[in-house]
Amino acid sequence: MTVVAGVDESPVSRTVVARAIEEARWRGADLHVVYVVYLPAVYTNAAIDWGEVAEAQRASVWAGLDDVIAESDVTIDRVELEGYPPDVLVDYADEVKASLLVVGTRGRGEFASLILGSTSHRAIHLARSDVLVVKAHEDQERIDG
Repeated sequence: MTVVAGVDESPVSRTVVARAIEEARWRGADLHVVYVVYLPAVYTNAAIDWGEVAEAQRASVWAGLDDVIAESDVTIDRVELEGYPPDVLVDYADEVKASLLVVGTRGRGEFASLILGSTSHRAIHLARSDVLVVKAHEDQERIDG
């Protein structure tokens, strides 16, 4: 049995992983913590090494989660994928036959979520497994659009 947790660079990801650890422990499941690199097409005259940008994002995400993962007593696999995060997370959860997909909210306002999309909203509608949406708390850094 597997629980999948989708993480990103937001502070709520620490809470997502903590909750996913609890769920994996309760279910007797392994936990796959998944970070999806998404670099939308951007047109610019500047020479940008997108591979370097993606690697910096990966390093930042895992550094922010290292202590939460290290303290866990469940088996955790770190997974890195590329693509549009909601679709890639749902596809991955389906592929590993996850019993639960855990995602977080990022605290964007309604307008920003409308324009930028919502991973949690899309996951709820597309996933075959149950989906647990972990809300950002007031004391976590809020990202408003």
